[in-house]
Amino acid sequence: MATRIKSGRWQKFSSKIKNVLFSSQGFPLFLGFTLLSVLFVIFRMKGVEIDYKISGLDKDLEKVTLENKELKARRARLLSVKKLKSMAKKYNLSQPKQGQILVIR
Repeated sequence: MATRIKSGRWQKFSSKIKNVLFSSQGFPLFLGFTLLSVLFVIFRMKGVEIDYKISGLDKDLEKVTLENKELKARRARLLSVKKLKSMAKKYNLSQPKQGQILVIR
């Protein structure tokens, strides 16, 4: 008996909902709410997509920064005084004279 009462109530409730939603006043509200819901989901998905792209760019930036640091360290090793002196001995180079030095700014 309880199921009959519940199903009867449900039928009355569902018919009221249908009458309100498909009426001339309720349908535009329902349509507007549906449109806003779909737009919210689309904008949220775009936001998540942009966040993924930003994360990828941050990782790329970290890689490039690390590579830049490694290259600067390598340049510093190659231009060290000890390395330059050993290369000068290897290629029979001598110290430059005063007139041979050019200052570039």
